[in-house]
Amino acid sequence: MFDDSPPGDGYFMRLALREAALALTHDDVPIGAVVVSGGEVVASAHNERELRQDPTAHAEMIALRDAARAFGSWRLLGTELYVTLEPCCMCAGAVVLARVQRVVYGATDPKAGACGSVMDVVGEPQLNHRPELSSGVLEAACGEILSTFFASRR
Repeated sequence: MFDDSPPGDGYFMRLALREAALALTHDDVPIGAVVVSGGEVVASAHNERELRQDPTAHAEMIALRDAARAFGSWRLLGTELYVTLEPCCMCAGAVVLARVQRVVYGATDPKAGACGSVMDVVGEPQLNHRPELSSGVLEAACGEILSTFFASRR
């Protein structure tokens, strides 16, 4: 019998990890993001700060922009964002503004995370939208690609 259930969090996080690996080709921090709607990928991206020389070219920001173009709307209602590292305050703010339904991340960012570790932008009760949050999905693999990248720089 065939399993026709939608892919789960691990599947989409593996896609985000593939995106993260692409960042290595242009010496960017290996972070990947995937936007999903109805079980289908609508956008995926990886960090391109070095490539573009743009401080806002985080994987999440690029994926959210591409998803908005695909939808023809800045409101990304009903979407899920999968990202290998906990979003920073800029990306978490964009998630809230885009009305993303759910954020799923792999590794926690103890230096700049804005989904509960350093600050909690997505959970701020004064903001008009608070996405659901899931963390620790493929955490070891998500942390490993980052650790390896930074170890090679020391």
